[in-house]
Amino acid sequence: MNSISIIGAGRLGKTLARLAQGSGRYRVLDVMTRRLESARAACEFIGAGRPVCDWAQLAPADLYLLAVPDAAIADCAQALAAACVVPAGAVVFHASGVSESGMLQPLAARGAHLGSLHPAFSFADPERAAEYFVDVLCALEGDAPACAALRTLAQAVGGRPFQLAAGGKPAYHAALSVASNYLVTLTAMAQELARQGGVPVELLTPLLGGLMRQTLENALVLGPQAALTGPIVRGDASTVALHLQAMDDAGLRAAYQALGRQTAALAGERLSEPARRQVLSALELDEDSGR
Repeated sequence: MNSISIIGAGRLGKTLARLAQGSGRYRVLDVMTRRLESARAACEFIGAGRPVCDWAQLAPADLYLLAVPDAAIADCAQALAAACVVPAGAVVFHASGVSESGMLQPLAARGAHLGSLHPAFSFADPERAAEYFVDVLCALEGDAPACAALRTLAQAVGGRPFQLAAGGKPAYHAALSVASNYLVTLTAMAQELARQGGVPVELLTPLLGGLMRQTLENALVLGPQAALTGPIVRGDASTVALHLQAMDDAGLRAAYQALGRQTAALAGERLSEPARRQVLSALELDEDSGR
């Protein structure tokens, strides 16, 4: 049975540790935090582990998870390497969505294999996260031995691992941010424009929600280009110009223009070249020339 130690027992760290322990294939060895009280509480949640709060107290393990904020990963890797507790051949990994295993480089000199494992999952409530962590996609990155070990770990805790291209972590994380955060921002933009158009507040969700759900489903099933509808793919430059003229907020207008240019590019051959030029020209409407 492989042993795993957790450094930084926040929501993600203690959830993954509990899942690893519960899989019957891993033994949680040490749980390290800055305060012994929090380490003890994490061990209680995990159902295993020895609470520690000093690097020198860590026992040799097969895997070490640095479940700390991104800004602390490099410093923790340096401290762990300086403690000389990691045996050669051990796997040290972090769970950042955007940072790569290169942040752990000081440990390579100690003979450790380096990697990262990022579950595309919300750990807002550790109890619920541990219950519903099933078939979760987990992005892997790192050297070959580390990725092999992390693939096994991800499968053991209920994940579905896949490997990213070298250097692909920032683009991968940007994709998640666009799909999640920007979808929320687009909802707010649409609601603001609908309110400006006189739509009653109580109708905002029924009006936009159904359309957004249907459109997202179409994009996922048919593909983005085939699912695309609206004035830009139709080459309706006059409607695009009217949209921009209706926008008093400069930030909202700039976002519409940027998204419009991306939409025109996505339309591809569905949009003729003359129509594309007209649409792109309409999208250049600024506050002064449009009024």
